[in-house]
Amino acid sequence: MQKDTILFDLINKELERQRNGIELIASENFTSFQVMQAMGTVPTNKYAEGYPGKRYYGGCEVVDEIETLAIERLKKVFNCTWANVQPHSGAQANGAVFLAVMKPGEKFLGLDLSMGGHLTHGSPANFSGKTYHALHYGVTKDGIVDYEQLEHIARAEKPKMIICGASAYSRDWDYKRIRAVADEIGAVVFADIAHPAGLIAAGLLNDPFDHCHIVSSTTHKTLRGPRGGIIMLRNDFENPWGYKDPKGNLRMMSNLLDLAVFPGTQGGPLEHVIAAKAVAFGEILDGSFKDYGKQIITNAQAMAKSFVSRGYNLISNGTDNHLMLIDLRNKNLTGKKAQETLDKAHITLNKNAVPFDDKSPFVTSGIRIGVPAITTRGMQETHMESIVSMIDKILMNADDENTITAVRTEVKSFMQQFPLYPELG
Repeated sequence: MQKDTILFDLINKELERQRNGIELIASENFTSFQVMQAMGTVPTNKYAEGYPGKRYYGGCEVVDEIETLAIERLKKVFNCTWANVQPHSGAQANGAVFLAVMKPGEKFLGLDLSMGGHLTHGSPANFSGKTYHALHYGVTKDGIVDYEQLEHIARAEKPKMIICGASAYSRDWDYKRIRAVADEIGAVVFADIAHPAGLIAAGLLNDPFDHCHIVSSTTHKTLRGPRGGIIMLRNDFENPWGYKDPKGNLRMMSNLLDLAVFPGTQGGPLEHVIAAKAVAFGEILDGSFKDYGKQIITNAQAMAKSFVSRGYNLISNGTDNHLMLIDLRNKNLTGKKAQETLDKAHITLNKNAVPFDDKSPFVTSGIRIGVPAITTRGMQETHMESIVSMIDKILMNADDENTITAVRTEVKSFMQQFPLYPELG
């Protein structure tokens, strides 16, 4: 069979784009080379509907071992007693949690998308907002989760589930406070830690497992694994909503979640991706991962300080984690303009709504910036000033093609210090 040169030329083109650019999208990272190696292996050929030891196909004895290894490593990473590594994505993981906990039309409470939440936390465009009755809390004028508002809505509306977690929030979470009001009204607390999961695994942020019933995450972002999702329980529990098996027994939450993933929302698991997840979880268990997490936070705070010194308006005035959200209105720029202009200089980030934004989600007043990918490349806090300087130069000269060209050259030269995948030549 002839090699598909067209496709592989495009892949090589993407490799060069990644090598030569500054990657600041908060939800992106670079996996290790061995994670990529594991993804491109023969488990991709194997159908394995079901779970280890309980498959609907024969020939699963080896993929059973692969998936079990991923599960056992993940349980060690987060000190949990149960985990499901099959979700194809974070959104799929969240969909399974909803299916296990909620009935259509029932109420849940999550952070509003416009305030930094996620599509699967009740956006009207998403299954979560279409299928269930979504209620929302927001942030204060200072950009901090409005816990008083959360508590007021929870007590008034008595939702079945409260979601904590975000896609554009730069501060840690008070899980204990959320659990207290949830216990008061009999609600389940579901933490979506897709963004800060790696920092939580490293013990650098509050532990949601101490107070939340169910936890989901992606495996990319700060966990630095392949693209995928996971669901975890530190302590399994008997569901309190009366779902019974055919023998009349209440089901355990782990059983409901397993059923919600398969056959509830997915068919065959991607065992080659699960193999890559197992590799990533093994890397997280290495002592060096905590140092990586510490460097992420150090880099993010150094970058935030540099932006503030140049007069940029950071939501909440800083960061506790890997990202920051910047309101560009005082710079007379939209998020869309900033993203598109920086793209020309090979600096990649995303436009993002800011709290109380007066522009549409397609334009936005802000940008979201994250440092996991550049930290993986080996950058330290001393490099953050250089990056902010280049960003500022572009944004303050957004219509000057000469400046954009000059910075693009500067970016490519700067990134030569931080090789990416030398194994690929």
